[in-house]
Amino acid sequence: MKIIAVGMNYARHNGELGDVGAHEAPVIFMKPDSALLKDGKPFFIPDFSNEVHYETELVVRICRLGKNIATRFASRYYDAVTVGIDFTARDLQRRFCERGEPWELCKGFDSSAAVGEFVPLASVGDIQRLNFRLEIDGREAQRGNTADMLFKVDEIIAYVSRFMTLKIGDLLFTGTPAGVGPVSIGQRLQGYLEDKKLLDFYVR
Repeated sequence: MKIIAVGMNYARHNGELGDVGAHEAPVIFMKPDSALLKDGKPFFIPDFSNEVHYETELVVRICRLGKNIATRFASRYYDAVTVGIDFTARDLQRRFCERGEPWELCKGFDSSAAVGEFVPLASVGDIQRLNFRLEIDGREAQRGNTADMLFKVDEIIAYVSRFMTLKIGDLLFTGTPAGVGPVSIGQRLQGYLEDKKLLDFYVR
């Protein structure tokens, strides 16, 4: 199982990070399977970062083996969705970017890919018209709608499958909207897809 993630996929979030240029293709990065955090287990802030940010995203689960998938057939290759958090060590990311170095370590550390309960795609309707949000301690912290993606889910799958084979159980984090911010010890994070709570865990 591999975790494929998309960066810079919502224009307003790109503005938050000072990236206002157009991207001709999806920005792709990977997380190892050791980054997966599930079943409501707590997230422990790592000791190598002083600024870990949440990034709430729609997460898609791959259900078929596929390579060089055409966009028009991409919807056949995923069957379930959930809400996830792409945790980012923002201070490390800035440092790596300033030096022109790879920044996998700020994205791929242990437990940096939290995922909620998956629900069948058929139960949520059009994947490109879904509302999702994050609440921290009962207050809304971030909200997005998949209609605002710069690259749609099917386009991302088609693009990624040109370079690597997609396998059953792979996860695709599809990008975060505006509103990212830091987490701190003791907070409770709850993620919703439409009005259904799918993600619920504490920061330790």
